[in-house]
Amino acid sequence: MKKHWITSPFQYKHPDINPSQADGRPDTDRIQNWKRTTVRLWSYLSVQKWRLTAVFVCVFFTAAFMLSGPLLLGHIVDQYLVPQRLEGLGTILSLLFAVYVGWGVMSTIQTYVMISLAQQAVFKLRYHLFSHLQTLPLSFFDKRQHGSIMSRMTNDMDNISTTLNTSVVQIMTSLLTFTGILVIMLVISPLLTFFTLLFLPVMFLGLRWITRRTRLLFQKQQQAVGAVNGYAEETISGQSIVKVFSKEPRVMKNFEQESETLRHAGFWAQTYSGFIPKWMNFLNNINFAVTAGAGGILAYYGVGAVTIGTIVIFVEYSRQFTRPLNDLANQFNALFAALAGAERIFSFLDEQAEDHREEEGTAKTVSGEVKFQDVSFGYENEKVLRGIDFHVNAGETAAFIGPTGSGKTTVMNLIIGFYTAEAGEVYVDQTPLSEWNIKHLRKQMSVVLQDDFLFEKTVMENIRYGNLDAADEEVIEAAKAANAHAFIERLPEGYQTMLGKEGSGFSHGQRQLLSIAKAVLSDPKILILDEATSSVDTVTEMRIQEALGRLMKGRTSFVVAHRLNTIEKADIIYVMDNGEIAEQGTHSELLRKQGRYAAFQQATQQKVDI
Repeated sequence: MKKHWITSPFQYKHPDINPSQADGRPDTDRIQNWKRTTVRLWSYLSVQKWRLTAVFVCVFFTAAFMLSGPLLLGHIVDQYLVPQRLEGLGTILSLLFAVYVGWGVMSTIQTYVMISLAQQAVFKLRYHLFSHLQTLPLSFFDKRQHGSIMSRMTNDMDNISTTLNTSVVQIMTSLLTFTGILVIMLVISPLLTFFTLLFLPVMFLGLRWITRRTRLLFQKQQQAVGAVNGYAEETISGQSIVKVFSKEPRVMKNFEQESETLRHAGFWAQTYSGFIPKWMNFLNNINFAVTAGAGGILAYYGVGAVTIGTIVIFVEYSRQFTRPLNDLANQFNALFAALAGAERIFSFLDEQAEDHREEEGTAKTVSGEVKFQDVSFGYENEKVLRGIDFHVNAGETAAFIGPTGSGKTTVMNLIIGFYTAEAGEVYVDQTPLSEWNIKHLRKQMSVVLQDDFLFEKTVMENIRYGNLDAADEEVIEAAKAANAHAFIERLPEGYQTMLGKEGSGFSHGQRQLLSIAKAVLSDPKILILDEATSSVDTVTEMRIQEALGRLMKGRTSFVVAHRLNTIEKADIIYVMDNGEIAEQGTHSELLRKQGRYAAFQQATQQKVDI
């Protein structure tokens, strides 16, 4: 394949995708939000006050012990080595030993406490993210690759965890050490301090030049990671389609292109960040030579009361003085990656939740009356429903038929509250849907889909999902009502048989029966059946129809179907076409009209796809 090498680190183009838009959001420059992101991330640490206080105390003593070492070495040189005096040398050496032991002990304690602090903060952030995802509307997930969402839960969260474990303490220690060294050097010898700080502006300017570029590059790297994960997840999920159409070479080529983009982004991010420690070490070595040379000259001529011990102190401090800057530079790699990930996570946390009906809406027992009044709705720029009006009384069965894309499933999604009507109003029991406690309302609804989702749990647990408080006996009774008990009993472990991913290992009809059992157990007031009997053989369809007949009795039911024999007994049938209700009436009434419904009936009898 043709390699799309990025000759500039800020050229971020790809022939097929733009990773910055992999999650459905526009590509925007978020650098101005980094300060806000840092403050928000810090808030997860600051709430743990006692741990944070312990870290600060440990950092203070670690820096104090680190600063004490060179002072004691200088004192030993001037007071014991130069005059060749041994009296009291053992005591001062013991004190020096104790200082370094204290430094090691405090460093160990601060590392342990910081890891505990960081893991608790990441735990809360991960929980907040997952919890917030449960409150977002279905449209949020429709617009984003699942792999991109998972990238925030895994890669971005891991980057934050690693950085908080090490970088926060390192930054605090480095800043405190830098300040302490500067103050002590100025007190001992301002003149020698001048020579020691001679290269500081060059260090600062070089560091600033590099880090301003790595900040953007690490953000692009994280975006590319999300794009690769999204494509991989999508391809793996659709592996059966890939194999059926023999598109393995195509998906491999696309994945190579997306991985190439990630490689380019990672190359420039790591290259620029790799300049930091090399640049700092280079200047550090020059600074060491200048400090030693200037100190020797000043000591030789007796200028500024500089002694051999003073030179030893400044040489040690010159290394420790640039070490905090070097440590800070080394942390930029992880720090920028973590902040880029945190910004991506917070962008999800800033997404508007479904609404506030969970807390404020009406909470009452539903009778099942549903009314649409001049309802219109569209996805993005595509209009799907136009001025829909209908009224279904409690306990009635309403059927919806029509060509694919006519808006049948969208009507069901509006009843459930997955989407909000753009115009008009949806009423449940004469109360606008917007005034309902949506969680309470959904607890009184149940949906049986054409391909219902089943979890990788036991049969018992999957059915119990309809009512988590149900006893085993109630689950079994629900399975009997759904005509599922017989085949469950034949399973190797009966109700304790584990389902594979999304119900793999079970036939389509068996998965449908389990879904119906789940709906029976939930005892809904409003039942929605979206193509619940499609793609099954005639015998299985009869069993499903029999189970659905029991389930629908006494409940308001909405049935979406292509097979007209499944809706002939409906109280009202709505024929949809191009987002509008073209016809409505009972089965016999619609046949007499000789309209669209009659044409569907004739096409069905002739086994023509309607």
